[in-house]
Amino acid sequence: MQRRRLVPQLSGWMLAAGLFGLSVAGAHTRSQSHSVWEIKGADVDLVMTIPVAEANRLSSDQSAPSDDRMKAYLAERVYPLSAGKRCELLPPVQTLSAAAGYRKFDFTFVCGSANDLQVRSAAFFDLVFSHTNFAQVQNAVSGEFTEQLITAEHQTVDVTGGEGGHLKSARFVEFIRMGTMHIFTGVDHMSFLLGLVLISRRLRDLVFVVTGFTIGHSLTLALAVTGVLRPHAEYIDALVALTIALIGAENIVVQTQKPTGVALAVGGCLGLMALLQLLGFGGLPSLLLLGAGLFTANYLMISGRLRDAGRVRILITLVFGLIHGFGFAADLLELQLPPERLAELLVGFNVGVEIGQLILVVGASLLVAILSKYKFALPRPLVVDVASSFLVALGVFWFVSRSYA
Repeated sequence: MQRRRLVPQLSGWMLAAGLFGLSVAGAHTRSQSHSVWEIKGADVDLVMTIPVAEANRLSSDQSAPSDDRMKAYLAERVYPLSAGKRCELLPPVQTLSAAAGYRKFDFTFVCGSANDLQVRSAAFFDLVFSHTNFAQVQNAVSGEFTEQLITAEHQTVDVTGGEGGHLKSARFVEFIRMGTMHIFTGVDHMSFLLGLVLISRRLRDLVFVVTGFTIGHSLTLALAVTGVLRPHAEYIDALVALTIALIGAENIVVQTQKPTGVALAVGGCLGLMALLQLLGFGGLPSLLLLGAGLFTANYLMISGRLRDAGRVRILITLVFGLIHGFGFAADLLELQLPPERLAELLVGFNVGVEIGQLILVVGASLLVAILSKYKFALPRPLVVDVASSFLVALGVFWFVSRSYA
């Protein structure tokens, strides 16, 4: 009965996630940039670092915009203010060498006064509302240092606090908000969480899978904070996509009770990708692909043969949580935040992730309960088959595209 209430109405959610996800290249509207502001009295030096994928948003065809176009776009939207007045930009704007996958530009400004300084960044909010700029501000005279989160609602930040005040640091609650938005702007994470609801036959099963997922990604963040492990973001993004496909595949093998064919097909495809990588075609390491193939084949064989896999899934979703948690952590670690605040910021981000997933899962469950009450239920086999197929297609599309990007 619980299965009938939990599953049928979710088809609309899954179809919407699939259609939207296939329409965006990265499957995630994660949008970030990084700025370093150095205050030298009344002069301000700014270095903007932009991911290539972010810069390409300026072109309708996602091609790389010229340096001149990038400079003009940034100069119009990113600048300091003194006593409420925009500081003067001193040409030329320099193009700096940057790490692979990034573009970097250097701006110099002259302000009328060293007091009442603010920094403003309105870049990319017109393209992606959820964009976040990680701003690091250093006063070369006093040595004060702060880090700020600049968002669509918070585009201007005070950095001197009037007559020689102290620099403000980004608040803990702002990182909570960022973690929450990471869930709601990430179609891949949303698809996975809704997939967890889909595979849960009863409310108890849903508690098990969400608990496992939470423990997993919380443990990952702890490992990242202590420096025990540092994930490769490009590998993690591909593995996140694989977990989405596996959630859908598990529903299929549970429905059919014939896991052998599906398990061999999935394991064989991953093994073939490992062989192609050894021949020089592919981005993921061959050992990673072989390990993923063995894990997925065994996982599908076991889940397809258990009469009640609800309790076992807490272990499986714990593994999935580790993968997704590395994805959460990688976004913050690559921004080179100050080590003394890294634990605080990651904890705040993790709390935000928990809030986001709780809202999503509870909201989906309430919607299911309401639709069930008013008898708006589609045939269960049809819904499970269609939703699971979309999850598999979505996960495979993202996994392959990210593996060979």
